[in-house]
Amino acid sequence: MQESIVIVCGGGPAPGINAVISSISRTFLKSNYRVIGVHQGYKGLFSEERRIEEIDFKFADRIHNVGGSALQMSRHKPNKEEFNAKFFVDNNIKLLVTIGGDDTASTANRISDFLKESDVDIQNIHVPKTIDNDLPLPEGIPTFGYQSAKEEGVSIANTVYEDARTSGNWFLISAMGREAGHLAFGIGSAVQFPMIIIPEMFNKTSITIDKIIRLMVSTILKRKILSIDYGAIIISEGVFHFLTDEEIKNTGINFTYDAHGHPELGIVSKAHVFNVLLTQELKKLGLSNRCRPQELGYELRCIKPVAYDLVYCGLLGMGVKRLFDAGHTACMVTADNTGNISPLFLSSVQDENGKIKPRLVNIESERAKMVFEDGLQYITPADWQQAKAHVDDPKYYDFKEILNW
Repeated sequence: MQESIVIVCGGGPAPGINAVISSISRTFLKSNYRVIGVHQGYKGLFSEERRIEEIDFKFADRIHNVGGSALQMSRHKPNKEEFNAKFFVDNNIKLLVTIGGDDTASTANRISDFLKESDVDIQNIHVPKTIDNDLPLPEGIPTFGYQSAKEEGVSIANTVYEDARTSGNWFLISAMGREAGHLAFGIGSAVQFPMIIIPEMFNKTSITIDKIIRLMVSTILKRKILSIDYGAIIISEGVFHFLTDEEIKNTGINFTYDAHGHPELGIVSKAHVFNVLLTQELKKLGLSNRCRPQELGYELRCIKPVAYDLVYCGLLGMGVKRLFDAGHTACMVTADNTGNISPLFLSSVQDENGKIKPRLVNIESERAKMVFEDGLQYITPADWQQAKAHVDDPKYYDFKEILNW
């Protein structure tokens, strides 16, 4: 029977998925493997009503530079009771290729271990994907999709900033990011927003809603001193991951709650939430600035990938074949800036519970220091006297005082 590989896509979309699928498929088809694409991620893989795609050269060629994913995705995380070896045996599958984030990668390892226990020996290689750029790849190497999402985000943010100038308003943008602030930092520093707020900057103090709002007020006050009555703030939604349920409830925002009593943050606009809280604070201070919310997230995930990601995803796809031929398994494929392919073994980036540790923005890097020291606009001790024209206690809104820097 012809040897096969199977490709599964998990989690949410990211620009470049189709380029990865295309590159993997063409490389393995060239070596006479059957390439099976499974729809609906792990849910589809272990379903009795499985939908598959028999990928050929024509299919692979058509999808290469298209946004979205030709294989429908799913966030389903199967438990061991769902695992079944029959599909792998019946189709003579030698390699499980997963495209996704940390959960998709760790689940692939669990499946591989189960199959070994069932005397089914296959390799599994993971292609790291997320627009959040938070998988622990070597320093300076992004996750695929990040550069494309950032490029689109910068385009939208530039338009929003121009609207702020034109209308004399402030805008508050919230960017996707889970626990890390890469996307917000990348977009904000490219557009030179006067304030960027990411979880990593709270490295010397706890994250609270009060501190977040004070940082926003700080940049508004600084711009007033500079006679600029408009601007834009970008915040990573990741700050929500560090707030307690009690603090979120105390905002007065009307959240819905899950079966465990936790606020359902995934169904609300983080930009709207913070915009309401900022507006309340501005009114309390007697400041007349108007602020408008803008969310950046889902509209970035299925865009057509930029050239960087098209090339990068092609290398990762071909790299899967290189690692497979070398006998590697239970690893992520990585490609450095010169195109060298290397395996990154999941065991080296997992904690004691098997969870893959997120890569955060390196707040101590020279790049971050320059952006936060010289790129942003906020109240410092030199501004306290002038700021008293607008607030009674300028020190309370001093950037470094808030962050304990």
